[in-house]
Amino acid sequence: MTAIRKEAMEMLERIPEDKLGYVIQIMQGVNGLLEEKERKVKESIDLEQFVMPATERGKDADAYIRELRDNDRI
Repeated sequence: MTAIRKEAMEMLERIPEDKLGYVIQIMQGVNGLLEEKERKVKESIDLEQFVMPATERGKDADAYIRELRDNDRI
């Protein structure tokens, strides 16, 4: 256990029970701020790199499905 973690645990043990709720709310708020920063990093990833280019066959897929539907084949 690191010295900082040990000191934090000792501080938590000294906090009265009736004040622990406030400390937990503060810790959850800090945790939310950290998660928000991580979320921004994830959003910056270019997802377009995972999209495959359209093929000639795929370009006409909507028209083909529409034709099947119009002719009651599906």
